[in-house]
Amino acid sequence: MAAPTRPSGATAATGTTGRQTGHTGPAGHTGATGPTGPTGHSGPTRHTTHPAPSSHALPAAPLLSEAALGRLQRVVATAMKPLGADSGIYAVDLATGQVLYDDAATTPRNPASVEKLYTLTTALARFGLKGRLTTSVYADGRLYSDGTFRGDLYLRGGGDPTFGGRHFIGEHYGGVGTTVGALAVKLVAALHVRKIEGSIIGDESDFDSRRGGPSTNFAVDANLVGQLSALAFDRGVIAAGYPTPPAYSAFRLAQALRSRGIQVTGRSRAGTLPATGARFVTSIASPTMTQLVALTARPSDDFFAEMLLKALGARFGAGGTTAAGAAVVSQFLARLHLTPAVADGSGLSRDDRTSPLDVVTLLRDLSTGGVPALQAVGAVMRASLPVAAESGTLILRLHHTVAAGRCVAKTGTLSDASDLAGWCDGSFAFAFLMNHVNVYSAENAQDALAIGLARLATPAQSPAGGASSASRPASSRTATPRRSAFSSFEPGLSPATT
Repeated sequence: MAAPTRPSGATAATGTTGRQTGHTGPAGHTGATGPTGPTGHSGPTRHTTHPAPSSHALPAAPLLSEAALGRLQRVVATAMKPLGADSGIYAVDLATGQVLYDDAATTPRNPASVEKLYTLTTALARFGLKGRLTTSVYADGRLYSDGTFRGDLYLRGGGDPTFGGRHFIGEHYGGVGTTVGALAVKLVAALHVRKIEGSIIGDESDFDSRRGGPSTNFAVDANLVGQLSALAFDRGVIAAGYPTPPAYSAFRLAQALRSRGIQVTGRSRAGTLPATGARFVTSIASPTMTQLVALTARPSDDFFAEMLLKALGARFGAGGTTAAGAAVVSQFLARLHLTPAVADGSGLSRDDRTSPLDVVTLLRDLSTGGVPALQAVGAVMRASLPVAAESGTLILRLHHTVAAGRCVAKTGTLSDASDLAGWCDGSFAFAFLMNHVNVYSAENAQDALAIGLARLATPAQSPAGGASSASRPASSRTATPRRSAFSSFEPGLSPATT
């Protein structure tokens, strides 16, 4: 079939593909992905060349030989044979625009956690690489000369997914996060308070109060390993007497103040900052958006992705809802002439739909020679993704292969869908979207395809077909397989997305 040309054409994609983008079922549906119809497997598209983007002249690079492409196509044919008809592949050489493989590239599929590429790219572009989310304290009352404050303090959340306790942040996020203790210190210094005759009230009104996403009809979702809230402490944990995330967050701030010798007489609870009368006291900022993206992408953290989506809606859209955030993502992608169906931020929803061509077009726009305004965003995304055999959701895969340490990609897994999209050696962009498959068979196929792409960039191979151990980074030889506590593909959590 004719090869789609968008990824190697003008800097911003300039065409549409006539692909279907309709949803496949109600938002709350969590069963098997609905059939997408036959893909019309017509074999690979042979190496096709297109002009480099006019805005960024690329170094001259030779086209891959017919023999090299033939070897790759044989690898793809063998790998794809057991998977059935509901899979699509697109891979392109970024230096030349040469299409390496195209099989049903314009057919929408369920992307699972590959959806996070859209969410995180939008977050970086809209908030900025150094953008932050803010948790603030307001005072509604009067401070007396003896340090007594009579009235209530309002803790207003801004969607920071890391807000919590020091030990929790240290254990789960490597110490990158916003501690309630640090906020308590700032509050005491700003207010010069010794005693609070009143309550700490938690305000989550920047977001709606729905605790999950579309995949559970917005009810609490075990796959998030947390409860969504604009004011979520330790991922929205609750406790007896504090039945909602904002109420528990307020209690933890009161507790932090008491541990520093500040008496708080009232009971903590949830509420809303009054429209008038309260004055700003202090605030604390989240880690940068660059850091938040890395914390999301490597372990494929669904909670972080959904929090960032609602934050996009709150800041740039109609409000702090999943739908508003999805609309912001869709609007951003539409500027790149991409029109996937965006239902959530994590990829847990079965209503998320996209094509391999759309994914690779985004990767092309983020690459050197792509959209100039997205070059810094692209660099952050490449640095944030799991590395084959080394980090994140790829740490257990591709060990002792030529792809180890050289391919970076976003994984995606649901109960019957498995996807992989990213870059190999920064030279090749690819998207493998596989639906209605055995997940483990699909991962084996993806690994074979990634190795095939990595070999194209490394003509000289060892007799066994892999890179010698000396040619790979030391970390790929010594990494200890492990998973993040919040990697969403954990035993007992199904369907999950990674």
